[in-house]
Amino acid sequence: MRAIVTGQVGMDKKPYVESVRDLAGEQGESIALYHVGDIMYGEAPDVRPGKILDLPLSRLNSLRRAAFKDIIAESRDEANVIVNTHATFRWRHGLFSAFDFDQVSKLRPDLFVCLVDNIEVVHARLHAEHEIDATLKDCMVWREEEILATELMSKAIPGSQFAIVSRGRHQETARTLFRLVCRPDLKKVYPSFPMSHVVDMPEVLAEIDSFRAALAEHFVTFDPGDVDEKLLLERAIAAAREGHDAFEHAVHSFGGGRGSAPMRVRTREVMDIAGDIDGQIYMRDFKLIDQSDMIVSYIPELPGGIPGLSSGVERELHHAFEHTKEVYVVWKPRKSPSPFITETATKIFASVDEALRHFEDAGMFGERNLFGQ
Repeated sequence: MRAIVTGQVGMDKKPYVESVRDLAGEQGESIALYHVGDIMYGEAPDVRPGKILDLPLSRLNSLRRAAFKDIIAESRDEANVIVNTHATFRWRHGLFSAFDFDQVSKLRPDLFVCLVDNIEVVHARLHAEHEIDATLKDCMVWREEEILATELMSKAIPGSQFAIVSRGRHQETARTLFRLVCRPDLKKVYPSFPMSHVVDMPEVLAEIDSFRAALAEHFVTFDPGDVDEKLLLERAIAAAREGHDAFEHAVHSFGGGRGSAPMRVRTREVMDIAGDIDGQIYMRDFKLIDQSDMIVSYIPELPGGIPGLSSGVERELHHAFEHTKEVYVVWKPRKSPSPFITETATKIFASVDEALRHFEDAGMFGERNLFGQ
C-alpha cells in the first residue's frame, strides 16, 4: 500500500509516521518513509530551519517538485510507502496548495490520509514551533481546508481511498495507520457510543472504554473519541459563566486517557469557535462512518434502567444504515430496544463478548489480529 499522509502545520506528523514505520518493522514489515519537508530542506541548505514557508512561492514550488521527483524515483519498487506532506498551506502567502497532480499521479498512491488532532493542541504546537499569530478559528478553518484538499486529491486518483485518522498520542493510534497500510484487508469499524451525557459516570465510562479497546484489538477503528473538543468548549462555557478571561485545560481523549500538561486557553477565543466545533464534529463523525465497513454501537444502561442512547448515537446508526453499512448494536439495558434500532440493525448482541464471538465466527478478524498484526 502506498500512502500520502497530510495534516495541517502543528500536527507534528513526523514522530507519528515514524512510529508507524517502527511498528511495521516490529511486525516484520517494511515501510519506505519519505518526509517531503526534510527533503526540501536538503535541497535548500541556505534556508534556516522553520523558515522554508517564508520563501517566495516560485522557489517553494520548485523545491517541492524536486523533492517529489526524488521520492517518485526512489519509491518505484517499494511495496509499502508513506509520504509525509501537506495538502495546503495557510501562511503569509495566504492559502495555497502543497502538491502537483502530475507528480501525485506518478507516485501511484493507493491511500490518502489526513491526520487530525484536538485543535487546541495543534494551536499550541504551531505557536511553539513557528513565529506566527494564528487564532483557534484560523486553525479550525485550516483543518477543514486540509481535509477537503486531501479528499479531492484522492478523488483525482482512480481507485485510491481517503481516510481521516486521529493522531492523538501516536503511541496509541499508530496501529491505525499501520493497519491501513500493511493490513488493508482488515475490517474498518466505527465504534459508536454515548459521550457528552456520560462523562460524569465513571462506571459507564469504564464499560465504554473496554468496548473501544476490544474493537481496536481486532479491527481498524476510526474512534470519534480520539478527538474530543467538546470538552474544551464546555470548559470555556463554564469559565465564561464565572467571568474568567482564561482557563487551564488539560487535553484528554474521551474517557480520561491521553493526559497532557495543562495549557492556558483564552475563553473568548474558544467561544468564538463554538459553532465550528459542533459543525466539524458533525461532519467528521459522518465521514468516519463513510470510510468504515461497519458501525458497532455500545448502548449502556444508565442509572434508573434508562438506555444510554444519545441523539448522536441514534443519528450515527441511521446514517450508517442509509449508507448501506453493516450495523451492529451491543444493547445492555434491560428495557428492549425500539423498532428504530431493531429494524435497522444487522444484528443485536447482549454483550461485547457475544459480539466478538460473532465477528470471529464470521471470519472478520483476519489471520493475524493482535496489537500490531
